[in-house]
Amino acid sequence: MSPQRRAALLATVAGIAAGWLAFALLVWAYGESPREIAGQLVMGTWGMPYGVGQVLYKATPLLLTGVAVDLALRAGLFNIGAEGQLAVAGLVAASVGASLPMGTSAWLALPSVVAAALLAGGAWALIPAVLRARFGAHEVISTIMMNRIADAAVGMGLARGLAVPGTVRTPDVVQGARLPRLEALGLASLHGSAVSLALPLALVVAVLVAGWLARSRIGRETILVGLSPSACAAERIPVARRIGGALVLSGAIAGLAALAPALGYKGYYESGMGAGAGFGGIAVAFLGRGHPVGLVLAALLFGTLEQGGLVINARVPMEVTTVLQGVVIVAVALADSRVRAALSLSRRRVAA
Repeated sequence: MSPQRRAALLATVAGIAAGWLAFALLVWAYGESPREIAGQLVMGTWGMPYGVGQVLYKATPLLLTGVAVDLALRAGLFNIGAEGQLAVAGLVAASVGASLPMGTSAWLALPSVVAAALLAGGAWALIPAVLRARFGAHEVISTIMMNRIADAAVGMGLARGLAVPGTVRTPDVVQGARLPRLEALGLASLHGSAVSLALPLALVVAVLVAGWLARSRIGRETILVGLSPSACAAERIPVARRIGGALVLSGAIAGLAALAPALGYKGYYESGMGAGAGFGGIAVAFLGRGHPVGLVLAALLFGTLEQGGLVINARVPMEVTTVLQGVVIVAVALADSRVRAALSLSRRRVAA
């Protein structure tokens, strides 16, 4: 194992250990047994088919936003705007699905709503992409700005005719635009859970993005631009184009994250649906370390914590798991730099 991989693994283990310690202290502070609460959390998630299905459902949008944020990071960008890209894409995809004629075949309806989500998410990332590529404006500021604008735009769209009168949700999409749940595709043990065809779609997207970055010329150039824009410019690589393209593609993938709740679960979009998945994707990207397997495992971890918070809510507040997620991310970030520094010092001592 390379020193970089070893450092990443040690940092991840250290982060999870710190998270467990924080969890135990918080649970103990509420007068409960950490071992009992942890056992209840595990049994309510991975210990029963319904819990497994709910974990997979909650992990699906986290995986897609994690892939989106990771793609931007590989290009040297920090896409904070996945939250807004997801919201706008959810509204657009559900509105397209609701406007299709009744009886529209799934072979036509599903590609239509998926394309709508991709285009909407990418379009919402286009302004930050242009500002970054053409004018050097920092994408963190512009994507945060677009998150706020997305909140207002979605609210205005729902208020101006896209919602069912008297509600904050769109009409139901046509049946052909619904993503089938996995229980209907033969996994009867997942009955009652919301996990849908969006899960295999997310897995395919994660693999395709990893393959594109590793094997295509544009993908490799995108990574090189993230490492050294000045050197790439000297080699006549179109730096601005690669930066802008990476951010738009990141937004498009974040837009796909709306499909799981809007088309795989509810069958419509409502205000606030998917909230938190965009920011959760940042945690998944940091913990996933740029590898599709790592991203999947990180999404499953945070999906488990989200569902586990509901399981243990009767005994301790579900916000305990939210605190746990934050502790894991901060601990991983701290351990990463310290572990790398320790390994570097060790190598220097051996060389001496």
